[in-house]
Amino acid sequence: MNPLNVRSEIAPLKKVLLHRVGKEVENLTPDILERLLFDDIPYLEIARQEHDAFAKLLTDKGVEVVYLEDQIAEVVKDRAVRASFINQFLDEAGLFSPGVRAAVKEYFSSLDNHALINTMMAGLRKKDLPQIADYSLTDMLSSNYPFILDPMPNLYFTRDPFATIGSGITLNHMRTDVRNRETIFAEYIFKYHPDYKNQEIPLWFNKSNTSCSIEGGDELILNKKVIAMGISQRTDAAAIEEVAKKLLFAEEETFERILAFKIPAKRAFMHLDTVFTMVDHDKFTIHNQIEGQLKVFSITKGSKNNLKIIEEENTLANILKKYLGLDQISLIKCAGGDQIDAGREQWNDGSNTLAIAPGEVVVYSRNQVTNQLLKENGIKVHVIPSSELSRGRGGPRCMSMPLIRKDL
Repeated sequence: MNPLNVRSEIAPLKKVLLHRVGKEVENLTPDILERLLFDDIPYLEIARQEHDAFAKLLTDKGVEVVYLEDQIAEVVKDRAVRASFINQFLDEAGLFSPGVRAAVKEYFSSLDNHALINTMMAGLRKKDLPQIADYSLTDMLSSNYPFILDPMPNLYFTRDPFATIGSGITLNHMRTDVRNRETIFAEYIFKYHPDYKNQEIPLWFNKSNTSCSIEGGDELILNKKVIAMGISQRTDAAAIEEVAKKLLFAEEETFERILAFKIPAKRAFMHLDTVFTMVDHDKFTIHNQIEGQLKVFSITKGSKNNLKIIEEENTLANILKKYLGLDQISLIKCAGGDQIDAGREQWNDGSNTLAIAPGEVVVYSRNQVTNQLLKENGIKVHVIPSSELSRGRGGPRCMSMPLIRKDL
Protein backbone atom coordinates (compact mmCIF):
# COMPACT_ATOMS: atom_id res chain seq x y z
CA MET A 1 0.00 0.00 0.00
CA ASN A 2 1.31 3.43 -0.90
CA PRO A 3 2.18 5.32 2.32
CA LEU A 4 0.48 8.45 0.91
CA ASN A 5 -2.85 8.62 -0.88
CA VAL A 6 -5.00 11.74 -1.04
CA ARG A 7 -7.14 12.34 -4.12
CA SER A 8 -10.12 14.15 -2.65
CA GLU A 9 -10.95 16.69 0.04
CA ILE A 10 -13.96 14.69 1.17
CA ALA A 11 -13.00 11.02 0.80
CA PRO A 12 -13.06 9.00 4.05
CA LEU A 13 -10.04 10.02 6.13
CA LYS A 14 -7.81 7.13 7.23
CA LYS A 15 -4.56 8.67 8.49
CA VAL A 16 -3.70 12.22 9.51
CA LEU A 17 -0.72 14.17 10.88
CA LEU A 18 -1.30 16.50 13.86
CA HIS A 19 0.89 18.44 16.26
CA ARG A 20 -0.32 18.64 19.85
CA VAL A 21 0.02 22.24 20.96
CA GLY A 22 3.18 22.62 23.01
CA LYS A 23 5.11 25.03 25.17
CA GLU A 24 5.95 27.09 22.09
CA VAL A 25 2.74 29.05 22.71
CA GLU A 26 3.94 29.86 26.24
CA ASN A 27 6.95 31.59 24.70
CA LEU A 28 4.75 34.06 22.85
CA THR A 29 4.97 37.61 24.18
CA PRO A 30 3.07 40.75 23.08
CA ASP A 31 6.27 42.18 21.58
CA ILE A 32 6.75 39.30 19.13
CA LEU A 33 3.14 38.36 18.33
CA GLU A 34 3.01 40.10 14.97
CA ARG A 35 6.34 38.70 13.81
CA LEU A 36 5.29 35.18 14.80
CA LEU A 37 1.94 35.63 13.00
CA PHE A 38 -0.29 35.52 16.07
CA ASP A 39 -2.95 37.99 17.15
CA ASP A 40 -3.28 36.69 20.71
CA ILE A 41 -1.67 34.30 23.18
CA PRO A 42 -3.49 30.95 23.66
CA TYR A 43 -3.76 29.46 27.14
CA LEU A 44 -1.82 26.24 26.76
CA GLU A 45 -3.71 24.05 29.24
CA ILE A 46 -7.06 24.70 27.58
CA ALA A 47 -5.59 24.65 24.06
CA ARG A 48 -4.25 21.15 24.75
CA GLN A 49 -7.61 19.99 26.06
CA GLU A 50 -9.26 21.30 22.89
CA HIS A 51 -6.65 19.68 20.67
CA ASP A 52 -6.98 16.37 22.51
CA ALA A 53 -10.74 16.54 21.92
CA PHE A 54 -10.04 17.04 18.20
CA ALA A 55 -7.70 14.04 18.09
CA LYS A 56 -10.13 11.86 20.08
CA LEU A 57 -12.96 12.71 17.69
CA LEU A 58 -10.80 11.58 14.78
CA THR A 59 -9.65 8.35 16.42
CA ASP A 60 -13.22 7.57 17.49
CA LYS A 61 -14.14 7.84 13.80
CA GLY A 62 -11.49 5.27 12.91
CA VAL A 63 -8.79 7.71 11.76
CA GLU A 64 -5.17 6.86 12.59
CA VAL A 65 -3.63 9.95 14.21
CA VAL A 66 0.14 10.39 14.12
CA TYR A 67 1.94 13.31 15.70
CA LEU A 68 4.63 15.45 14.11
CA GLU A 69 6.73 15.45 17.28
CA ASP A 70 6.69 11.64 17.53
CA GLN A 71 7.47 11.12 13.85
CA ILE A 72 10.55 13.36 13.87
CA ALA A 73 11.73 12.00 17.25
CA GLU A 74 11.75 8.55 15.66
CA VAL A 75 13.76 9.90 12.70
CA VAL A 76 16.56 11.34 14.88
CA LYS A 77 17.22 8.02 16.61
CA ASP A 78 19.87 7.64 13.92
CA ARG A 79 22.88 9.59 15.23
CA ALA A 80 24.06 10.78 11.82
CA VAL A 81 20.57 11.96 10.88
CA ARG A 82 20.23 13.69 14.25
CA ALA A 83 23.50 15.58 13.73
CA SER A 84 22.50 16.64 10.23
CA PHE A 85 19.05 17.68 11.42
CA ILE A 86 20.45 19.84 14.23
CA ASN A 87 22.89 21.58 11.89
CA GLN A 88 20.21 22.34 9.32
CA PHE A 89 17.82 23.52 12.01
CA LEU A 90 20.40 25.94 13.44
CA ASP A 91 21.26 27.17 9.94
CA GLU A 92 17.64 27.93 9.15
CA ALA A 93 17.21 29.53 12.57
CA GLY A 94 20.03 31.92 11.63
CA LEU A 95 22.25 30.82 14.51
CA PHE A 96 25.72 31.36 13.06
CA SER A 97 27.68 32.75 16.04
CA PRO A 98 30.28 29.98 16.57
CA GLY A 99 30.33 30.24 20.35
CA VAL A 100 26.59 30.32 20.83
CA ARG A 101 26.09 27.56 18.27
CA ALA A 102 28.60 25.32 20.03
CA ALA A 103 26.91 25.93 23.39
CA VAL A 104 23.48 25.12 21.95
CA LYS A 105 24.75 21.92 20.32
CA GLU A 106 26.35 20.86 23.60
CA TYR A 107 23.04 21.48 25.37
CA PHE A 108 21.15 19.54 22.71
CA SER A 109 23.55 16.62 23.16
CA SER A 110 22.28 16.24 26.75
CA LEU A 111 18.66 15.79 25.64
CA ASP A 112 16.90 12.61 24.60
CA ASN A 113 15.19 12.63 21.22
CA HIS A 114 11.74 13.73 22.38
CA ALA A 115 13.18 16.43 24.63
CA LEU A 116 15.34 17.67 21.75
CA ILE A 117 12.36 18.01 19.42
CA ASN A 118 10.17 19.61 22.07
CA THR A 119 12.91 22.15 22.85
CA MET A 120 13.40 23.01 19.19
CA MET A 121 9.68 23.56 18.81
CA ALA A 122 9.22 25.48 22.05
CA GLY A 123 12.18 27.77 21.50
CA LEU A 124 15.24 28.25 23.66
CA ARG A 125 15.41 31.10 26.16
CA LYS A 126 18.75 32.69 27.01
CA LYS A 127 18.17 31.98 30.68
CA ASP A 128 18.11 28.26 29.82
CA LEU A 129 21.81 28.53 28.94
CA PRO A 130 23.18 31.02 31.47
CA GLN A 131 26.77 30.14 30.59
CA ILE A 132 26.42 31.78 27.17
CA ALA A 133 28.27 35.09 27.05
CA ASP A 134 28.18 37.71 24.28
CA TYR A 135 30.46 36.10 21.74
CA SER A 136 30.29 38.61 18.93
CA LEU A 137 29.20 42.11 17.96
CA THR A 138 25.91 40.66 16.74
CA ASP A 139 25.35 38.89 20.06
CA MET A 140 26.11 42.06 22.01
CA LEU A 141 23.71 44.13 19.95
CA SER A 142 20.92 41.60 20.50
CA SER A 143 21.72 40.94 24.16
CA ASN A 144 18.32 42.20 25.35
CA TYR A 145 16.43 39.73 23.16
CA PRO A 146 15.29 36.86 25.45
CA PHE A 147 15.56 33.98 22.96
CA ILE A 148 18.48 32.08 21.51
CA LEU A 149 16.02 30.16 19.30
CA ASP A 150 12.58 31.58 18.56
CA PRO A 151 9.49 29.53 19.43
CA MET A 152 7.50 27.90 16.63
CA PRO A 153 3.87 28.48 17.68
CA ASN A 154 2.40 27.89 14.21
CA LEU A 155 3.39 24.22 14.23
CA TYR A 156 -0.06 23.04 15.25
CA PHE A 157 -1.21 24.13 11.80
CA THR A 158 0.26 21.05 10.14
CA ARG A 159 -1.58 21.83 6.87
CA ASP A 160 0.96 24.37 5.65
CA PRO A 161 4.61 23.16 5.62
CA PHE A 162 3.82 20.35 3.20
CA ALA A 163 0.72 19.05 1.45
CA THR A 164 -0.18 15.54 0.32
CA ILE A 165 -1.40 15.38 -3.28
CA GLY A 166 -2.01 11.94 -4.74
CA SER A 167 0.95 9.76 -3.79
CA GLY A 168 3.39 12.66 -3.37
CA ILE A 169 3.83 15.94 -1.54
CA THR A 170 4.64 19.56 -2.06
CA LEU A 171 7.52 20.37 0.31
CA ASN A 172 6.66 23.99 0.76
CA HIS A 173 8.58 27.24 0.90
CA MET A 174 6.74 29.32 3.46
CA ARG A 175 6.07 33.01 2.90
CA THR A 176 7.64 34.13 6.18
CA ASP A 177 11.06 33.29 7.60
CA VAL A 178 9.53 32.52 10.98
CA ARG A 179 7.67 29.54 9.49
CA ASN A 180 10.31 28.20 7.12
CA ARG A 181 11.94 26.10 9.85
CA GLU A 182 8.69 24.11 10.04
CA THR A 183 9.35 22.48 6.68
CA ILE A 184 12.55 20.83 7.98
CA PHE A 185 10.46 18.39 10.01
CA ALA A 186 8.55 17.24 6.92
CA GLU A 187 11.75 17.08 4.85
CA TYR A 188 13.40 14.69 7.32
CA ILE A 189 10.28 12.62 7.97
CA PHE A 190 9.75 11.85 4.28
CA LYS A 191 13.43 11.20 3.75
CA TYR A 192 14.25 9.10 6.82
CA HIS A 193 11.15 7.88 8.70
CA PRO A 194 10.64 4.09 8.45
CA ASP A 195 7.22 4.60 6.85
CA TYR A 196 8.75 6.48 3.92
CA LYS A 197 12.52 6.07 3.63
CA ASN A 198 12.34 3.06 1.33
CA GLN A 199 9.70 4.67 -0.84
CA GLU A 200 10.20 7.15 -3.62
CA ILE A 201 7.90 9.94 -2.50
CA PRO A 202 7.36 12.32 -5.45
CA LEU A 203 8.00 15.99 -4.73
CA TRP A 204 5.60 18.13 -6.74
CA PHE A 205 7.34 21.18 -5.27
CA ASN A 206 10.72 21.35 -3.54
CA LYS A 207 11.46 24.32 -1.31
CA SER A 208 15.18 23.94 -1.93
CA ASN A 209 14.85 24.70 -5.63
CA THR A 210 13.01 28.00 -5.54
CA SER A 211 12.43 31.28 -3.75
CA CYS A 212 8.71 31.51 -4.56
CA SER A 213 6.27 30.68 -1.78
CA ILE A 214 3.49 28.15 -1.39
CA GLU A 215 1.59 26.94 1.69
CA GLY A 216 -0.69 23.96 2.17
CA GLY A 217 -3.73 26.01 3.09
CA ASP A 218 -3.82 27.05 -0.56
CA GLU A 219 -3.94 23.46 -1.87
CA LEU A 220 -7.33 21.72 -2.14
CA ILE A 221 -8.02 18.47 -4.00
CA LEU A 222 -11.52 18.63 -5.49
CA ASN A 223 -11.42 15.19 -7.10
CA LYS A 224 -8.98 12.80 -8.75
CA LYS A 225 -8.71 15.10 -11.78
CA VAL A 226 -9.09 18.65 -10.45
CA ILE A 227 -7.12 20.61 -7.85
CA ALA A 228 -7.92 24.10 -6.55
CA MET A 229 -5.02 26.32 -5.52
CA GLY A 230 -5.06 29.80 -4.05
CA ILE A 231 -2.99 32.73 -5.28
CA SER A 232 -3.01 34.46 -1.93
CA GLN A 233 -1.14 36.40 0.72
CA ARG A 234 1.00 33.27 1.24
CA THR A 235 1.19 31.55 -2.18
CA ASP A 236 2.71 32.92 -5.39
CA ALA A 237 1.35 32.28 -8.88
CA ALA A 238 4.84 31.14 -9.91
CA ALA A 239 4.76 28.40 -7.28
CA ILE A 240 1.45 27.09 -8.63
CA GLU A 241 3.00 26.92 -12.10
CA GLU A 242 5.92 24.91 -10.70
CA VAL A 243 3.50 22.41 -9.15
CA ALA A 244 1.52 22.21 -12.39
CA LYS A 245 4.62 21.47 -14.47
CA LYS A 246 5.40 18.41 -12.34
CA LEU A 247 2.01 17.17 -11.24
CA LEU A 248 0.04 17.47 -14.47
CA PHE A 249 2.76 15.67 -16.42
CA ALA A 250 3.24 12.88 -13.85
CA GLU A 251 2.38 9.60 -15.55
CA GLU A 252 1.51 7.91 -12.26
CA GLU A 253 -1.14 10.51 -11.35
CA THR A 254 -4.65 11.24 -12.65
CA PHE A 255 -4.75 15.01 -12.13
CA GLU A 256 -5.58 16.93 -15.30
CA ARG A 257 -6.40 20.46 -14.20
CA ILE A 258 -5.51 23.06 -11.59
CA LEU A 259 -7.99 25.84 -10.90
CA ALA A 260 -6.03 28.80 -9.56
CA PHE A 261 -8.16 31.10 -7.41
CA LYS A 262 -6.90 34.68 -7.01
CA ILE A 263 -8.11 35.82 -3.59
CA PRO A 264 -7.47 39.16 -1.84
CA ALA A 265 -4.05 39.32 -0.15
CA LYS A 266 -5.41 40.09 3.31
CA ARG A 267 -4.65 38.70 6.77
CA ALA A 268 -8.29 37.63 7.20
CA PHE A 269 -8.13 35.70 3.91
CA MET A 270 -4.58 34.37 4.28
CA HIS A 271 -5.21 31.01 2.52
CA LEU A 272 -7.82 29.69 0.14
CA ASP A 273 -9.05 27.27 2.82
CA THR A 274 -9.91 30.16 5.15
CA VAL A 275 -12.56 31.31 2.68
CA PHE A 276 -13.45 28.15 0.71
CA THR A 277 -13.60 24.46 1.63
CA MET A 278 -15.33 21.41 0.19
CA VAL A 279 -17.84 19.64 2.45
CA ASP A 280 -19.57 17.22 0.04
CA HIS A 281 -19.49 16.17 -3.60
CA ASP A 282 -21.49 19.24 -4.59
CA LYS A 283 -21.33 21.50 -1.53
CA PHE A 284 -18.77 24.08 -0.48
CA THR A 285 -18.39 26.67 2.26
CA ILE A 286 -17.44 30.14 1.10
CA HIS A 287 -16.96 33.60 2.56
CA ASN A 288 -19.27 35.90 0.66
CA GLN A 289 -16.73 38.73 0.47
CA ILE A 290 -14.53 36.85 -1.99
CA GLU A 291 -17.21 35.63 -4.37
CA GLY A 292 -17.42 38.80 -6.42
CA GLN A 293 -13.65 39.40 -6.30
CA LEU A 294 -12.55 35.94 -7.43
CA LYS A 295 -10.55 35.46 -10.58
CA VAL A 296 -10.19 31.82 -11.58
CA PHE A 297 -7.56 30.50 -14.00
CA SER A 298 -7.64 27.02 -15.50
CA ILE A 299 -4.24 25.33 -15.93
CA THR A 300 -3.86 22.20 -18.05
CA LYS A 301 -1.20 20.47 -20.13
CA GLY A 302 -0.38 22.27 -23.34
CA SER A 303 1.82 21.22 -26.23
CA LYS A 304 5.51 20.38 -25.92
CA ASN A 305 5.44 20.08 -22.12
CA ASN A 306 4.11 23.61 -21.76
CA LEU A 307 1.13 24.72 -19.69
CA LYS A 308 -2.11 26.01 -21.12
CA ILE A 309 -3.57 28.76 -18.93
CA ILE A 310 -6.90 30.49 -19.52
CA GLU A 311 -8.92 32.88 -17.37
CA GLU A 312 -12.40 31.54 -16.74
CA GLU A 313 -15.21 33.92 -17.69
CA ASN A 314 -18.05 32.62 -15.52
CA THR A 315 -19.40 32.47 -11.99
CA LEU A 316 -17.67 30.30 -9.42
CA ALA A 317 -20.65 27.95 -9.21
CA ASN A 318 -20.69 27.44 -12.98
CA ILE A 319 -16.92 26.89 -13.11
CA LEU A 320 -17.19 24.21 -10.43
CA LYS A 321 -20.13 22.55 -12.16
CA LYS A 322 -18.25 22.55 -15.45
CA TYR A 323 -15.05 20.95 -14.21
CA LEU A 324 -16.48 18.66 -11.54
CA GLY A 325 -19.15 17.35 -13.90
CA LEU A 326 -22.07 18.29 -11.65
CA ASP A 327 -25.56 19.57 -12.45
CA GLN A 328 -25.87 21.62 -9.26
CA ILE A 329 -23.49 23.27 -6.80
CA SER A 330 -24.34 24.64 -3.35
CA LEU A 331 -22.17 27.47 -2.04
CA ILE A 332 -22.90 27.73 1.69
CA LYS A 333 -21.98 31.23 2.79
CA CYS A 334 -20.15 31.69 6.07
CA ALA A 335 -22.81 32.83 8.59
CA GLY A 336 -25.23 33.23 5.70
CA GLY A 337 -23.35 36.23 4.37
CA ASP A 338 -24.55 38.54 7.15
CA GLN A 339 -22.14 41.46 7.35
CA ILE A 340 -21.58 41.23 11.09
CA ASP A 341 -21.93 37.48 11.71
CA ALA A 342 -19.92 36.52 8.63
CA GLY A 343 -17.10 38.90 9.54
CA ARG A 344 -16.87 37.47 13.05
CA GLU A 345 -17.17 33.81 12.10
CA GLN A 346 -14.83 34.01 9.14
CA TRP A 347 -12.24 35.57 11.47
CA ASN A 348 -12.67 32.45 13.61
CA ASP A 349 -12.43 30.13 10.59
CA GLY A 350 -16.10 29.45 10.03
CA SER A 351 -15.28 28.44 6.45
CA ASN A 352 -12.34 26.25 7.44
CA THR A 353 -13.85 22.76 7.75
CA LEU A 354 -12.13 19.37 7.77
CA ALA A 355 -14.11 16.73 5.87
CA ILE A 356 -13.68 13.24 7.29
CA ALA A 357 -16.14 11.71 4.80
CA PRO A 358 -18.51 13.03 2.14
CA GLY A 359 -20.99 15.35 3.86
CA GLU A 360 -19.32 14.91 7.27
CA VAL A 361 -17.08 17.65 8.67
CA VAL A 362 -15.27 18.87 11.79
CA VAL A 363 -15.91 22.49 12.79
CA TYR A 364 -15.20 24.94 15.61
CA SER A 365 -17.93 25.30 18.24
CA ARG A 366 -17.79 29.09 18.26
CA ASN A 367 -19.11 29.43 14.68
CA GLN A 368 -22.70 28.70 15.60
CA VAL A 369 -24.44 30.46 12.70
CA THR A 370 -22.33 28.74 10.03
CA ASN A 371 -22.58 25.37 11.77
CA GLN A 372 -26.37 25.58 11.78
CA LEU A 373 -26.38 26.43 8.07
CA LEU A 374 -24.22 23.41 7.34
CA LYS A 375 -26.71 21.19 9.17
CA GLU A 376 -29.61 22.74 7.27
CA ASN A 377 -27.77 21.86 4.05
CA GLY A 378 -27.59 18.19 5.02
CA ILE A 379 -24.02 18.18 6.37
CA LYS A 380 -23.19 16.07 9.44
CA VAL A 381 -21.30 18.39 11.77
CA HIS A 382 -18.82 17.33 14.47
CA VAL A 383 -18.15 20.26 16.80
CA ILE A 384 -14.88 20.68 18.71
CA PRO A 385 -14.16 23.25 21.46
CA SER A 386 -12.35 26.30 20.16
CA SER A 387 -11.85 29.13 22.63
CA GLU A 388 -8.03 28.87 22.61
CA LEU A 389 -7.07 27.01 19.42
CA SER A 390 -8.80 29.66 17.32
CA ARG A 391 -6.49 32.38 18.66
CA GLY A 392 -3.84 31.10 16.25
CA ARG A 393 -6.01 31.99 13.24
CA GLY A 394 -6.63 28.54 11.83
CA GLY A 395 -9.46 26.00 11.92
CA PRO A 396 -9.80 22.19 11.82
CA ARG A 397 -8.51 21.92 8.25
CA CYS A 398 -5.50 24.08 9.11
CA MET A 399 -4.69 21.84 12.10
CA SER A 400 -4.57 18.61 10.10
CA MET A 401 -2.61 17.13 7.23
CA PRO A 402 -4.28 14.04 5.70
CA LEU A 403 -1.79 11.33 4.72
CA ILE A 404 -4.23 8.68 3.54
CA ARG A 405 -7.82 8.93 2.36
CA LYS A 406 -9.83 6.17 0.72
CA ASP A 407 -10.38 6.60 -2.99
CA LEU A 408 -13.93 7.57 -3.87
